[in-house]
Amino acid sequence: MYQPYPGSDTQLPQTPHQPAPASVLNAVKAMYAGAAASLIGIVIEILTVSATKTAIAKRSPNLSASQLASTQHALVGGFIAGGVIAAAVWIGLALACGRGHNWARITGTVLFGLATLDTFVGLATPVATAPKLWALVVWLAGLVAVVFLWRRDSSAYFKASA
Repeated sequence: MYQPYPGSDTQLPQTPHQPAPASVLNAVKAMYAGAAASLIGIVIEILTVSATKTAIAKRSPNLSASQLASTQHALVGGFIAGGVIAAAVWIGLALACGRGHNWARITGTVLFGLATLDTFVGLATPVATAPKLWALVVWLAGLVAVVFLWRRDSSAYFKASA
Protein backbone atom coordinates (compact mmCIF):
# COMPACT_ATOMS: atom_id res chain seq x y z
CA MET A 1 0.00 0.00 0.00
CA TYR A 2 1.25 3.48 -0.89
CA GLN A 3 2.04 5.75 2.04
CA PRO A 4 2.51 9.43 1.25
CA TYR A 5 5.63 11.10 2.53
CA PRO A 6 4.96 12.27 6.08
CA GLY A 7 3.85 15.87 6.09
CA SER A 8 3.37 16.07 2.32
CA ASP A 9 -0.34 16.77 2.52
CA THR A 10 -0.16 19.08 5.49
CA GLN A 11 1.17 22.57 5.77
CA LEU A 12 3.84 23.61 8.17
CA PRO A 13 2.46 25.36 11.22
CA GLN A 14 2.84 29.08 10.89
CA THR A 15 4.77 30.85 13.55
CA PRO A 16 2.96 33.87 14.90
CA HIS A 17 4.30 37.01 13.29
CA GLN A 18 5.34 39.61 15.80
CA PRO A 19 4.14 43.16 15.21
CA ALA A 20 6.63 45.54 13.67
CA PRO A 21 8.47 47.76 16.17
CA ALA A 22 8.07 51.52 16.11
CA SER A 23 11.35 51.96 14.22
CA VAL A 24 10.10 49.81 11.31
CA LEU A 25 6.75 51.59 11.33
CA ASN A 26 8.57 54.93 11.21
CA ALA A 27 10.70 53.68 8.31
CA VAL A 28 7.55 52.61 6.47
CA LYS A 29 6.01 56.06 7.06
CA ALA A 30 9.19 57.68 5.71
CA MET A 31 8.95 55.45 2.62
CA TYR A 32 5.34 56.47 2.02
CA ALA A 33 6.44 60.09 2.42
CA GLY A 34 9.17 59.40 -0.15
CA ALA A 35 6.56 58.01 -2.54
CA ALA A 36 4.39 61.09 -2.09
CA ALA A 37 7.42 63.36 -2.49
CA SER A 38 8.36 61.57 -5.71
CA LEU A 39 4.88 62.23 -7.13
CA ILE A 40 4.97 65.87 -5.99
CA GLY A 41 8.40 66.09 -7.61
CA ILE A 42 6.82 65.30 -10.99
CA VAL A 43 4.60 68.36 -10.64
CA ILE A 44 7.50 70.56 -9.55
CA GLU A 45 9.67 69.39 -12.44
CA ILE A 46 6.90 69.96 -14.99
CA LEU A 47 6.15 73.42 -13.60
CA THR A 48 9.82 74.38 -13.85
CA VAL A 49 10.59 72.71 -17.19
CA SER A 50 10.93 76.06 -18.96
CA ALA A 51 13.52 77.19 -16.38
CA THR A 52 15.30 73.88 -16.92
CA LYS A 53 15.17 74.47 -20.68
CA THR A 54 16.71 77.91 -20.13
CA ALA A 55 19.45 76.42 -17.94
CA ILE A 56 20.23 73.87 -20.66
CA ALA A 57 20.32 76.62 -23.29
CA LYS A 58 22.82 78.59 -21.18
CA ARG A 59 25.04 75.56 -20.68
CA SER A 60 24.81 74.45 -24.34
CA PRO A 61 24.35 77.60 -26.43
CA ASN A 62 24.97 75.73 -29.71
CA LEU A 63 21.71 73.79 -29.48
CA SER A 64 19.05 74.74 -32.03
CA ALA A 65 15.51 75.65 -31.04
CA SER A 66 14.39 72.26 -32.32
CA GLN A 67 16.98 70.47 -30.20
CA LEU A 68 15.93 72.45 -27.13
CA ALA A 69 12.27 71.62 -27.75
CA SER A 70 13.12 67.93 -28.14
CA THR A 71 15.13 68.07 -24.93
CA GLN A 72 12.18 69.66 -23.13
CA HIS A 73 9.80 66.92 -24.33
CA ALA A 74 12.25 64.21 -23.32
CA LEU A 75 12.66 65.80 -19.91
CA VAL A 76 8.92 65.89 -19.27
CA GLY A 77 8.57 62.24 -20.27
CA GLY A 78 11.54 61.30 -18.12
CA PHE A 79 10.22 63.27 -15.15
CA ILE A 80 6.85 61.53 -15.32
CA ALA A 81 8.23 58.02 -15.86
CA GLY A 82 10.95 58.41 -13.25
CA GLY A 83 8.60 59.83 -10.63
CA VAL A 84 5.97 57.13 -11.11
CA ILE A 85 8.56 54.33 -11.03
CA ALA A 86 10.19 55.83 -7.93
CA ALA A 87 6.83 56.06 -6.14
CA ALA A 88 6.03 52.45 -7.02
CA VAL A 89 9.41 51.27 -5.70
CA TRP A 90 8.96 53.28 -2.49
CA ILE A 91 5.52 51.72 -1.91
CA GLY A 92 6.69 48.20 -2.73
CA LEU A 93 9.64 48.45 -0.36
CA ALA A 94 7.46 49.97 2.37
CA LEU A 95 5.01 47.08 2.15
CA ALA A 96 7.78 44.46 2.12
CA CYS A 97 9.65 46.06 5.04
CA GLY A 98 6.43 46.29 7.03
CA ARG A 99 6.02 42.54 6.54
CA GLY A 100 9.54 41.89 7.80
CA HIS A 101 11.25 40.96 4.53
CA ASN A 102 14.96 41.53 5.09
CA TRP A 103 15.67 41.59 1.34
CA ALA A 104 13.57 44.77 1.14
CA ARG A 105 15.63 46.43 3.86
CA ILE A 106 18.83 45.56 1.99
CA THR A 107 17.39 46.59 -1.39
CA GLY A 108 16.18 49.88 0.04
CA THR A 109 19.61 50.58 1.50
CA VAL A 110 21.34 49.85 -1.81
CA LEU A 111 18.84 52.04 -3.67
CA PHE A 112 19.43 54.80 -1.12
CA GLY A 113 23.16 54.60 -1.85
CA LEU A 114 22.47 54.95 -5.57
CA ALA A 115 20.02 57.76 -4.89
CA THR A 116 22.69 59.55 -2.88
CA LEU A 117 25.01 59.50 -5.88
CA ASP A 118 22.21 60.54 -8.22
CA THR A 119 21.07 63.38 -5.97
CA PHE A 120 24.49 64.92 -5.56
CA VAL A 121 25.41 64.50 -9.22
CA GLY A 122 22.01 66.01 -10.06
CA LEU A 123 22.90 69.14 -8.13
CA ALA A 124 25.51 69.87 -10.81
CA THR A 125 23.18 69.33 -13.78
CA PRO A 126 21.50 72.18 -15.63
CA VAL A 127 18.05 72.09 -14.10
CA ALA A 128 15.94 74.65 -12.31
CA THR A 129 16.62 75.21 -8.61
CA ALA A 130 13.25 73.97 -7.28
CA PRO A 131 13.66 70.39 -8.56
CA LYS A 132 17.18 70.27 -7.13
CA LEU A 133 15.92 71.34 -3.72
CA TRP A 134 13.00 68.93 -3.92
CA ALA A 135 15.40 66.10 -4.75
CA LEU A 136 17.03 66.77 -1.39
CA VAL A 137 13.62 66.38 0.30
CA VAL A 138 13.15 62.99 -1.37
CA TRP A 139 16.71 62.03 -0.42
CA LEU A 140 16.05 62.98 3.22
CA ALA A 141 13.01 60.66 3.26
CA GLY A 142 15.33 57.87 2.17
CA LEU A 143 17.89 58.76 4.81
CA VAL A 144 15.26 58.68 7.55
CA ALA A 145 13.95 55.32 6.31
CA VAL A 146 17.42 53.75 6.19
CA VAL A 147 18.33 54.99 9.66
CA PHE A 148 15.13 53.51 11.11
CA LEU A 149 15.54 50.25 9.17
CA TRP A 150 18.95 49.58 10.67
CA ARG A 151 18.16 50.30 14.31
CA ARG A 152 18.70 47.45 16.74
CA ASP A 153 14.99 46.74 17.27
CA SER A 154 14.41 46.77 13.51
CA SER A 155 17.23 44.30 13.00
CA ALA A 156 15.73 41.99 15.63
CA TYR A 157 12.35 42.20 13.86
CA PHE A 158 13.81 41.35 10.46
CA LYS A 159 15.87 38.52 11.96
CA ALA A 160 12.80 37.05 13.70
CA SER A 161 10.74 37.32 10.50
CA ALA A 162 13.26 35.38 8.43
